Amino acid sequence: MGILDKHAFLERNATLLLACSFAVVTIGGIVEIAPLFYLENTIEDVEGMRPYTPLELAGRDIYVREGCYVCHSQMIRPMRDEVERYGHYSLAAESKYDHPFQWGSKRTGPDLARVGGRYSDEWHVDHLTNPQSVVPESVMPKYGFLTHAMIEGEYMQDLMSTHALVGVPYTEDQLENAQSDFLAQADPDSDYDGLLERYGEESVNVRNFDGEPGISEMDALIAYLQMLGTLVDFSTFYPDESR
Repeated sequence: MGILDKHAFLERNATLLLACSFAVVTIGGIVEIAPLFYLENTIEDVEGMRPYTPLELAGRDIYVREGCYVCHSQMIRPMRDEVERYGHYSLAAESKYDHPFQWGSKRTGPDLARVGGRYSDEWHVDHLTNPQSVVPESVMPKYGFLTHAMIEGEYMQDLMSTHALVGVPYTEDQLENAQSDFLAQADPDSDYDGLLERYGEESVNVRNFDGEPGISEMDALIAYLQMLGTLVDFSTFYPDESR
């Protein structure tokens, strides 16, 4: 009996086909899953990574709420065309505080994993208010209403506590100062020294992001966009080859 005859016999016998399929899936699952039980950590620690500040976290929630992830991925694949267009390929550590992650599976617009610092705050305001004014061929909807949606951050401690429950390492100090840090990051005239001490002087942008009085959802969203891909210094990053 040739191999094709054996395969035909297997296809005609539903019970045998089910049993063989189960065996293959079981073996594959064991090969993939079993090694994870012997690893202390499946994500390489990378210098510079930190949890989101309260304002950035609020901005990320707005990003998810408005469905930005549907058209913009945040995962640069390790292929030449991807790296040349968007920058260094994405690291797992860059998403370890994301619940859920924003890798995405479709790009109607460009990948945003390295968008932080690439454009000015004014550009982001113009782009979000009227995308076609800066990218004429864009099919992105307008988000100018974010400028008029004011937020005070009174819920930030609860939001950050929820993220802490699923593993984000927010400290008690960060949780206690959630609202004050939220307010400080968008006000360059505030006393923001505590914010910088808690999250890192080199990695936190402190300014009025939308240029308007008060703190709006536009401020929060731009604060989030402006930090994407900026935490890791790739000029000094070398992957751990021992893993």
